[in-house]
Amino acid sequence: MKKIIILLVLAVKIPAFSQTIDTVITTPVFKSYVSKTLRLPVMVSYKLYKGGGNCNRLGLTFHNSYKVNVVGAKEFKASGYDEGHLANAEDFANNCIKQTQTFEFINQLPQTPNLNRGIWKHWETTIRNESQTDSLFIICGGIWEDKKVVNNIYIPNKNWKIVYSLTTRKVLHVLLFTNSDEATCKEITLEELEKEVKFKIETL
Repeated sequence: MKKIIILLVLAVKIPAFSQTIDTVITTPVFKSYVSKTLRLPVMVSYKLYKGGGNCNRLGLTFHNSYKVNVVGAKEFKASGYDEGHLANAEDFANNCIKQTQTFEFINQLPQTPNLNRGIWKHWETTIRNESQTDSLFIICGGIWEDKKVVNNIYIPNKNWKIVYSLTTRKVLHVLLFTNSDEATCKEITLEELEKEVKFKIETL
């Protein structure tokens, strides 16, 4: 049986500073790969089938249940950036406990409002619709091309998302987003994404 395997170069070199995945945390909903240098997840992976539901997210806020040294509400306050879900909350709105479990600081990256509420959300909806008829494996994360810091938060220049069908064993989408006020998105190849993230992702 074919499966997707993520091969990470644990000392990922990025221009202007270095990034290392130091901690991998498995939760009931997603797996998070955290960098102590960035105090952010480098990426998150999760499975999705028939996503969506009617759970109310009113009043839910991000928290740090796993007591890892990551950025929190204090840093995000007045930063101008959204706490952008990686494993999407609405994907798990058919289970109110799981939806709440997506509100972890190890499951978010700072995103401009135009990205988080615009093209990123559009693709979350598109992928959730695809999950109604297919079992998906989703990987998403950030790319830090420089040392931009706002309120002690390292801001990724780009975000990315891979959508893999567990039914057909094929990659459905490889998406690259700019984390900017323009917030563009383009579909690229897996090989092009590997050059951007500087680690190897193989589908076997």
